[in-house]
Amino acid sequence: MSDGLDVIIVDDDPDVCELISTTIERFYAWGKVLSFTDPEEATYYCLGRDIGVAIFVVDVFLGGSSGFYFLDTIEEKFPTAHSDAIIVTGNASDDVVNMCIASDVNHLIEKPVRPYALQLAVRAIAEKYLKFAKRLFNDPEFAKNIANF
Repeated sequence: MSDGLDVIIVDDDPDVCELISTTIERFYAWGKVLSFTDPEEATYYCLGRDIGVAIFVVDVFLGGSSGFYFLDTIEEKFPTAHSDAIIVTGNASDDVVNMCIASDVNHLIEKPVRPYALQLAVRAIAEKYLKFAKRLFNDPEFAKNIANF
């Protein structure tokens, strides 16, 4: 079990998966960086976790499946999976953009992945959790209300 906000990478291309993982590990300090080339293995791992919050970096096409299907599969365990996802694609066509919009995915990166684009997208998602944690820590009344919710 992780004590932080993990980044889970799912891409069926081992080279791309390693590149994304290495890039994120260079700057990410708020949790573990985990990568999977097998979507079924990633699904099994995610559904077995205790904590249902993570940042996802997912390829649009995962062999015979899609990254959107992967996010749908884990959504019960990770209710914010879609909004906490970065979709990676070789071609950001209108169809891919429309799928992102329809699926509540706000981050889309085209291959070849530019490190700064990946860093900004990951940090944008992490920042919302960092701000929330800071507010919980600094505002006992807010924390009490959340605890009673």
